[in-house]
Amino acid sequence: MPKIFEYLGFVFFLYSNDHKPLHVHVRFAEYESVIEFEILDGQLIKIKFKRSGNNRPIPFSYRKDIEKFASTYYLQIIEKWTQFYLLKKEPINEKITRKIK
Repeated sequence: MPKIFEYLGFVFFLYSNDHKPLHVHVRFAEYESVIEFEILDGQLIKIKFKRSGNNRPIPFSYRKDIEKFASTYYLQIIEKWTQFYLLKKEPINEKITRKIK
């Protein structure tokens, strides 16, 4: 379960036995959600939040920050997803400490 990003207390990670479509898990405190990316011609069209198993989903009040981060870093997230699932390489975790405006 490699972490790929840490941002303002949110931890973005991948499960080793996961599946398509392209998505990333996000954990914050006792909450966890799945974020799916809808991409068309290399451009991000939509981000969907989904429940992650039996975990308590991340509250709506935090989703704006997560969505802003994911929209800004979606190409890097896709790259790390590809490294891990397709190329079988361990992605490097990055810590982002400045809030995205």
